[in-house]
Amino acid sequence: MAEQNKDAGELVKVRRNKLEELQSAGKNPFEIMKYDTTHHSMEIKDHFEELEGKEVSVAGRMMFKRVMGKASFCNIQDLEGRIQAYVARDEIGVEEYKDFKKMDIGDIIGIKGTVFATKTGEKSIHAKEVVLLSKSLKPLPEKFHGLKDTDARYRQRYVDLIMNEESKDTFIKRSKIISKIRSFLDGQGFMEVETPMLVPNAGGAAARPFETHYNALDEDVKLRISLELYLKRLIVGGLEKVYEIGRVFRNEGVDTRHNPEFTLMELYQAYTDYNGMMELTENLYRYLAQEVVGSTTITYNGIEMDLGKPFEKITMVEAVKKYAGVDFDEIHTVEEARKAADEHHVEYEERHKKGDILNLFFEEFVEDNLVQPTFVLDHPVEISPLTKKKPENPDYVERFEFFMNGWEMANAYSELNDPIDQRERFKAQEELLAQGDEEANSTDEDFLNALEIGMPPTGGIGFGIDRMVMLLTDSSAIRDVLLFPTMKSMGAAKNEANNAAQTAPVEKTVEKAIAEVKETYDFSNVEVEPLFKDMVDFETFSKSDFRAVKVKECEAVPKSKKLLKFVLDDGSGVDRVILSGIHDYYEPEELVGKTLLAITNLPPRKMMGIDSCGMIISATHLVEGREGLNVLILNDKIPAGAKLY
Repeated sequence: MAEQNKDAGELVKVRRNKLEELQSAGKNPFEIMKYDTTHHSMEIKDHFEELEGKEVSVAGRMMFKRVMGKASFCNIQDLEGRIQAYVARDEIGVEEYKDFKKMDIGDIIGIKGTVFATKTGEKSIHAKEVVLLSKSLKPLPEKFHGLKDTDARYRQRYVDLIMNEESKDTFIKRSKIISKIRSFLDGQGFMEVETPMLVPNAGGAAARPFETHYNALDEDVKLRISLELYLKRLIVGGLEKVYEIGRVFRNEGVDTRHNPEFTLMELYQAYTDYNGMMELTENLYRYLAQEVVGSTTITYNGIEMDLGKPFEKITMVEAVKKYAGVDFDEIHTVEEARKAADEHHVEYEERHKKGDILNLFFEEFVEDNLVQPTFVLDHPVEISPLTKKKPENPDYVERFEFFMNGWEMANAYSELNDPIDQRERFKAQEELLAQGDEEANSTDEDFLNALEIGMPPTGGIGFGIDRMVMLLTDSSAIRDVLLFPTMKSMGAAKNEANNAAQTAPVEKTVEKAIAEVKETYDFSNVEVEPLFKDMVDFETFSKSDFRAVKVKECEAVPKSKKLLKFVLDDGSGVDRVILSGIHDYYEPEELVGKTLLAITNLPPRKMMGIDSCGMIISATHLVEGREGLNVLILNDKIPAGAKLY
């Protein structure tokens, strides 16, 4: 099409001129307040037999137009889909037809007319009236998909929803899933409640909170990381079945399964335990699959998962024995646990106790194998500060995690209601906090006061809504199910035309921002390692194979604070996986699409159960005793596989 071949800037100018002409003629579309519609597109198609020959009115965005002299065709897109309209000059009027011919793809229009079928059988509307409701001043992209445009899709979700039917369908399904959850729980006698987002003490989970300052009270507060502690207060107050679906915030990295703000559902039921939560989980997931997918068998990334049969149950100790060959029932001391970890190359920290190391084994060897619906029961007490101990074995607690597709989908407890025991657990968490564990809880005195008033035996569970939606919509990344995922701001000129409309296109905006903000660096306090005095011969040096590599994918390694997993194009035609401990300095999204430097002939090294085949090259230095690091990013003109000499 001729329009698509024009310069984008010229297209915008042409559209603005059209708007000015309309305004001068007293036809300003932006002055129209409303447009009455009778039907949506799919409604007309689905009920064609009863609507044929009857008058309807629809509204939506024009996505196609073909002008043929005195008559034309166009397609308009609304919430439900697209429908064709036949627009004839003799039907709508000469002046109106001239206005129609000047309308652009992307304009929002209203059409009134009669329902009919064309000679080819296309269900259509024979227009009697076409009204321009809103002028689109920027052209829609011809194509808006693929890896190259992923970043732009997330930043400009409004364009993504227009151009990608699959994306719109995902979010419609998301809304339906949440609606069905509410329907299910309401039918079970649960009451939906709301609890504070700004809290003095962010507890209920192991995560680093976002911190801010409340000016009116002159107090530091945190954004909640969990819903737990306030919902339990309501159980104390006598509300026996409560739930909340709400945003929580964790100051952590971004990858395919994690976003710093996400939707969590937690529910608590008095007078039951974690067995009651297992029954509820199984029934809920089965109900959602049937209602949303239409079957209790769902498919994710080509793998079928059967929600129709009873879910598997296995203890954490049994699971580690099954998949790692290590029996923690035979391990009695921290020393023995550390020895087992050393033998199986499981990394641990000095503060870790036996239970912590059991959990590390589970993360390393078990999680990825739990594809079918599985309850993992009876976690070590060290990692479960809010859970009742098992009476027969106080080293473990009545807790389960629910897994599908190798992902943790839910976490449930027989809730701890002993205020004395709870204080001791908080004390242990405070010690971990003092040792540098930023995810440890601090003591919540008001919550302890509530427990001292008295909380009945209670079962509780938390569901990650976003992961649930990913599974039920077969979406590959959490950003595909979040309308507006967290993104790094483009460039340093933070608010300049909202960073040129969040990059349109992304690449040019970045370059512009860099050009506009000339950053200066102070190297006066930088320390670098002294140069090696020993010489190395050329033959030895040449054995290291330095190659330019393109980053195809990058994500945080689960359960690791430092490691990023790179999937790289090294020019060989076979993807190369390299793990690099640079997450303190870079988020994965910053590096996707970049050209980096790597050594490719190092022997594979297993890290967190993943073979790392090479090394990403970075430059390191010290600033006032703290390490600084910069990944070497090469010019994108350098092809993948180019060898460095």
